[in-house]
Amino acid sequence: MTSMKMVGKASACGSATVVNAIATGKGAAFGVGLRVEAKVRLFSGSKISGKIIGAKESPKLIEICTRKTLQHLGAKGLGAEVETKSEIPIAVGLSSSSAAANAVVMATFSAMGQKASPQEVLKIGIDSAFEAGVTITGALDDAAASLYGYGVVTDNLRRRVIKKFKVNPKLKVVIHVPPTKIYTKELRKVNFSAIRQGVKAAHGMAMKGEVWGAMTLNGMLYSSALGLDATPAIDAIARGAVAAGITGTGPATVAVASPDIAGKIANAWRKRPGRVILTSPATKGARMVTP
Repeated sequence: MTSMKMVGKASACGSATVVNAIATGKGAAFGVGLRVEAKVRLFSGSKISGKIIGAKESPKLIEICTRKTLQHLGAKGLGAEVETKSEIPIAVGLSSSSAAANAVVMATFSAMGQKASPQEVLKIGIDSAFEAGVTITGALDDAAASLYGYGVVTDNLRRRVIKKFKVNPKLKVVIHVPPTKIYTKELRKVNFSAIRQGVKAAHGMAMKGEVWGAMTLNGMLYSSALGLDATPAIDAIARGAVAAGITGTGPATVAVASPDIAGKIANAWRKRPGRVILTSPATKGARMVTP
């Protein structure tokens, strides 16, 4: 056993918010083409150490995901080194935590020579996110969109995916990432009761298939509740975006538009502080990668 060393790799995509679940417990999101890759090395021992390459963030979540996956698989006497490398900006509302959790859980299964069911990946990832303190609702909407790579409408509190939807792959996704970050712990004192009815209406729209109207309405409501600048979204809509709004609890703003309009929005947003990312709706969800 002492010489045993097993390696697993997996990747998952980020997601953008259609309806943020914090106000009501129900949400919606769709996958975007930014990915995170996880690599897990198992060896004899008990220590689990994590590293996020290129970022100064805490590895607590990815360490918990690895430990919980090994416990789930009944693996005893194993330690692990886990590392993630991400194209997804951290703590700006693009599901960096959910994507990392999905990738790490799947990479740990892979290192054990096993395949995980979607239900196992989501349950372990969400339980780990609660333990790490990086979620308020469990973020099933973000996690499921990241795992499947398409759009989902969810009941986060009951952990149910209520509806799935496809996003036209010809559309473009423009993301404005301001120079600031917002961490989950900063949101626990925010009172969202004033926007609850509006967010319920947005979720109802998403259920009826009015995804882009729901996304724009949701963005305006949460910008108001969080005191965030809604002008990037308003600017994008004015230039012809099909939808725009803050993603997650911000501070990033996402616009969805046809390719020609997306270029114009990106150019306008580049005049603002921060950076602009031009990507597409995801075409692939989480998957194992050959080490």
